[in-house]
Amino acid sequence: MIETLGPGVGDLSAMIRDALVRRERRAGDRFDELIGHALAGPGKLVRPLALIASAEAVGGSAGSALSAAIAVEYLHVASLVHDDIIDGDDLRRGRPSVHARYGVAEAIVTGDALLFDLFAIIADGGLPAGTVAPVVAEIARAGNDLCRGQVLESGLEHDSALEDYLAVAGLKTAALFRAACRAGALLGGGSTGQIELLGSYGEHTGIAYQMYDDCLPYLADTARAGKPAVSDAANLRPTWPVLLAYREGEPKHRRLIETALSGTLPPEETFRSLRIAVLASGGLDSACRSAREHAGRARARLRELPVAAAAARLAGITDRAVDRDR
Repeated sequence: MIETLGPGVGDLSAMIRDALVRRERRAGDRFDELIGHALAGPGKLVRPLALIASAEAVGGSAGSALSAAIAVEYLHVASLVHDDIIDGDDLRRGRPSVHARYGVAEAIVTGDALLFDLFAIIADGGLPAGTVAPVVAEIARAGNDLCRGQVLESGLEHDSALEDYLAVAGLKTAALFRAACRAGALLGGGSTGQIELLGSYGEHTGIAYQMYDDCLPYLADTARAGKPAVSDAANLRPTWPVLLAYREGEPKHRRLIETALSGTLPPEETFRSLRIAVLASGGLDSACRSAREHAGRARARLRELPVAAAAARLAGITDRAVDRDR
């Protein structure tokens, strides 16, 4: 993904990865081994890259935003560690998840430690004194929204209103994109209007990202996705394509979805039934289309930002959010 986001992004990605590695600690220390495993093999880094690009887009520098970018990635990784426990997923980014390798108790501690460490990263990151509190507030609010979204997601049913899904996506996924972009704009010295613009960009990019993420099990195989394709099916979770298939499909598609999510089938059979319904009803096409619509909303006002190259990188992040295989 990195190579497609424009000039300089590869260097930024390397800078972020190097910073993550530097924070891994003593060899042979059990606690540090847990943290290192959680951070190893970093993913697409879209949130820290968006934060840095947002800072640059309003006239700031990458270096001034690096510590906040690392903090955002720590929050993201912590949420993945805890999500894998909740969902019972044994694979993350093509490797054993933390709880699968070390057990649930130590995985919980690992996620907690990452959450605490992110505040130390910001405090020790050399940020201007006047920006520390606003940046911490943005990230803390995003973390709270993420938790609220997790709780709301557990209440989704196959016939839930689409607005309920959008509320979950706006909290569980879009909140951290929004916070990253707002924090970047703050650190770049952006105006109130620019901070709001970039927050809106992050909101729509995050929703597009989640919608397309829900499409991936029906588009890509497990080996490429880096996580189990049947995870949502195993947890009887109605994702965006499933909700659209239930709403737009024929009675036979709705019956198939109802049976699949009844909890009476093995996970693999649940997934196969959902796949049939999602593909045959047109739900997958509708889901991908709506993800791209949100991506279009994210890109719509980027031309108003003063630094065109950084705005183009943000547009590239959004484009890749809805054109990927993992």
